[in-house]
Amino acid sequence: RKSFKKREKDPQFWNTLAQQTLKEALMQQKLNQNVAKNLILFLGDGMGVPTVTAARILKGQLKGQSGEETQLEMDKFPFVSLAKTYNTNAQVPDSAGTATAYLCGVKANEGTVGVSAAAVRSQCNTTEGNEVTSILKWAKDSGKSVGIVTTTRVNHATPSAAYAHSVDRDWYSDGEMPPEALQAGCKDIARQLMENIPNIDVIMGGGRKYMYPKNQSDVEYPNIPKHSGTRKDGRNLVEEWIAKKKDKKGHYVWNKKQVLSLNPNNVDYLLGLFEPGDLTYELERNSETDPSLTEMVEVAIKILRKNSNGFYLLVEGGRIDHGHHEGKAKQALHEAVEMDRAIGRAHLLTSIHDTLTVVTADHSHMFNFGGYTHRGNTIFGLAPMLSDVDQKPFTSILYGNGPGYKLVNGARENVSTIDFEENNYQAQAAVPLSMETHGGEDVAVFAKGPLAHLLHGVHEQNYIPHVMAYAACIGQNREHCIAHDGTAALKPALSSIAALLTVTRFLC
Repeated sequence: RKSFKKREKDPQFWNTLAQQTLKEALMQQKLNQNVAKNLILFLGDGMGVPTVTAARILKGQLKGQSGEETQLEMDKFPFVSLAKTYNTNAQVPDSAGTATAYLCGVKANEGTVGVSAAAVRSQCNTTEGNEVTSILKWAKDSGKSVGIVTTTRVNHATPSAAYAHSVDRDWYSDGEMPPEALQAGCKDIARQLMENIPNIDVIMGGGRKYMYPKNQSDVEYPNIPKHSGTRKDGRNLVEEWIAKKKDKKGHYVWNKKQVLSLNPNNVDYLLGLFEPGDLTYELERNSETDPSLTEMVEVAIKILRKNSNGFYLLVEGGRIDHGHHEGKAKQALHEAVEMDRAIGRAHLLTSIHDTLTVVTADHSHMFNFGGYTHRGNTIFGLAPMLSDVDQKPFTSILYGNGPGYKLVNGARENVSTIDFEENNYQAQAAVPLSMETHGGEDVAVFAKGPLAHLLHGVHEQNYIPHVMAYAACIGQNREHCIAHDGTAALKPALSSIAALLTVTRFLC
């Protein structure tokens, strides 16, 4: 660290660094106008800008560095924009309405997935006629392979918007649905995963219990009731999947050893359900039995990239959000660092020439860090001074609200008396809540690859899949694509721009 500090005192160091960055920026003037054969969306659930910055510092500090000067893999992407995250009925959004925006291209109400804002949360009879399809379906319909990888349940809010149409994100299986919704013909999300787009090539995450009949014991946690099956209809969706895929190089796995022993060249379909509910936090993961997000992403890409038409892959670092909700910043930030590792692995397995990669968040959190900390201060450490009001120390990381609010003898807890660097320490919060809330500010969108430059400026969140589809010549807007020997190519954009201007005038 000391040698690093010394060179920073020399203006030449900063000038050289800036000139090198300028040189790289000038290289970006030649835009990548290729067709995106492959599309990858990395979604850090709850990964607002403060989380990105703190994860960067943590990544550097895990390598023994000061941290602030570190580059995340996502920091290396040449194009960055901001997305406005509000839901149609919410200033501060949830993960379901936002997932509908960045997967289906349409803003929606909170709590709903794969339906437009005409649908009302929990009202089954508002589903029909209001369904909207996702970019995963557009990709599948155009002959691409498609995959979903998540650290949450595969039927959780983020992934479910890729395949389901549900007026309630919590309808994981029919066991979580009100009888009237079932009688009115609404389907649970796990069932929709198996039925709506029958040949999703790769599905990996948690959520095993929603696939099995009620009270059926879990394979990994036998006789623990909370992990047993939840389905009232008696169906075993895993067995049904295996039966349908048995002659199609389909493999079902539920632990790390099974998934890593597969040869991707011999696998066309993969269903991996590694926990009854969400996967464990990265800090608590059993590295013998549970795959990391990076390991899952590698397997997914190796299976999907065999398709000569390319692929669409949705990757969710879904438990960044859970860590923040619980006020456990250390869990959240380690989840974000792991997702960044997965981004790096995807980079090694794909090419910027034919793969458009987008990294973003669905929404932010009431998480921040400050307090005039010194350079290299551990990200989980204390601010360098005491409060001038209550004369007590405070951590740099704080939450605007959440479970970390605590009074001891009617006053703020003295953090020097506890282990604030412990994995599950709940950082202090200004307002007591059992669950910390989302934040409402814009989130960053990082992009690299073909037509990544279209993600620039400040946009509505639902713009993202429109860009991705345009770049890949799939979905509704394909007039700019011309076929050469069966392969898509982009023709000069002027005619498309003229058409778009006409539409814009019409909309205004």
